[in-house]
Amino acid sequence: MALLEWVQEPTFLYVLVFLLVLLKLIFKKSRKKEVNLPPSPSKLPIIGNLHQLGSMPHLSLRSLAEKYGPILFLQLGEIPTVVVSSARLAKEVLKTHDLALCSRPQIFSAKHLFYNCTDIAFSPYGAYWRHIRKICILELLSAKRVQSYSFVREEEVARLIRRIADSYPGTTNLTKMLGLYANDVLCREAFGRDFSGGGEYDKHGFQKMLEEYQELLGGFSLGDFFPSMEFIHSLTGMKSRLQETFRRFDHLFNQILNEHRNPMREKEEHKDLVDVLLDIQKNSSLEMPLTMDNVKAIILDMFAAGTDTTFITLDWGMTELIVNPKVMEKAQAEVRRVVGDRKVVLESDLPQLHYMKAVIKEIFRLHPPAPVLLPRETMEHVKIDGYDIPVKTRIFVNAWAIGRDQESWEDPETFEPERFMGSTIDFKGQDFELIPFGAGRRSCPAITFGTASVELALAQLLHSFDWELPEGVTAKDLDMTEVFGITMHRIAELIVLAKPHFS
Repeated sequence: MALLEWVQEPTFLYVLVFLLVLLKLIFKKSRKKEVNLPPSPSKLPIIGNLHQLGSMPHLSLRSLAEKYGPILFLQLGEIPTVVVSSARLAKEVLKTHDLALCSRPQIFSAKHLFYNCTDIAFSPYGAYWRHIRKICILELLSAKRVQSYSFVREEEVARLIRRIADSYPGTTNLTKMLGLYANDVLCREAFGRDFSGGGEYDKHGFQKMLEEYQELLGGFSLGDFFPSMEFIHSLTGMKSRLQETFRRFDHLFNQILNEHRNPMREKEEHKDLVDVLLDIQKNSSLEMPLTMDNVKAIILDMFAAGTDTTFITLDWGMTELIVNPKVMEKAQAEVRRVVGDRKVVLESDLPQLHYMKAVIKEIFRLHPPAPVLLPRETMEHVKIDGYDIPVKTRIFVNAWAIGRDQESWEDPETFEPERFMGSTIDFKGQDFELIPFGAGRRSCPAITFGTASVELALAQLLHSFDWELPEGVTAKDLDMTEVFGITMHRIAELIVLAKPHFS
């Protein structure tokens, strides 16, 4: 009886509640111990490890990897995040566990720019993404389609060479010239016309649009790490910038689509990529039809990624060649030996340019267009290198750090194309030491499309001119600072003296 009375006492109830809470905490703690997360630096309340990213995340993440190892766990605001920085672990993420890790997180900027993430790059894994990727691989970016645009590349390379030659004996802003080339090639292949004639490049503000795009999509915006607090995007000004950039792109795409749907439009011999997309849209099955917004999202992928990758690779490439004159001399000698007295490099010459192809690989190793690959998101719990990676974890692969990893590369900070001579390592996604375009299901489907524009232009630039820096400027004076974003270009423009080889 006394026991029963004590059980009914308030003191007993307090003790019971206390014991239940204590048991819950102990159970929670023991469960936490069961999850073996990768090594992690200490974090702050609320923001977690966000303060450790800095303004150049690829550099900060590499420093953390040097301290904690090639796989580390970060709590970025509300987002559990795993970063891998070695070829061995990139293979686990992008190949071994590819299917479990092949979705995309819903990034605020991507939702606003890409018509609710209905493009190829940012669409979450599922039936829709599989559908549009199949369209891209079979219809838009096939080897046959790439080959069909060889005349565009040849004409635009010739125009690039004329523009540079016209500046001699003065200096030329090679960065701007390469930007125009990359833009014109992509616009002609995708839209059926270029936008550099009649000042339209400057009128539309293409360069500014591309710079804003790559900065907005850098993937390390503060608001993206606090999805429950979307108002942060308004406070930081991110939302208004996104809306303005979206409005400009949308206006441009509406103009292009209206031109293509005009029945009076003169039919071209070669269909451009918008023609192909509109044909697919018109003939698509009712099961998964493409809306006009879907078409515009895919166009934005092609326009922004296609232009930026070509431009960045050529700009970094010419910078490295000018800084490394012995490499420049060797690459020029090869091109001039293969092409001979002919002034024009043909695409049929490219397979013989082994050293130049090694130069391009070395550019991709040191300056991958996307320093940190687009984030993935786990769809199920997996183990990587013995560590638990819970579902809904964001995964970053630091391609920039992998390209400079001493375990994979000898003397990794040196620009040395010779390392690829006689090597089978390529950048197509099978060799995880060199993954500028990613690998696995979410690798860039436009690798062949992009590299065709880079190879021909670089070969012709090497063949047509002898390159020098302006008087009084040395290689040490060049600013090699990078601007971090979804893609990574040099902060400074490349001003050079291009002396025509054929006078």
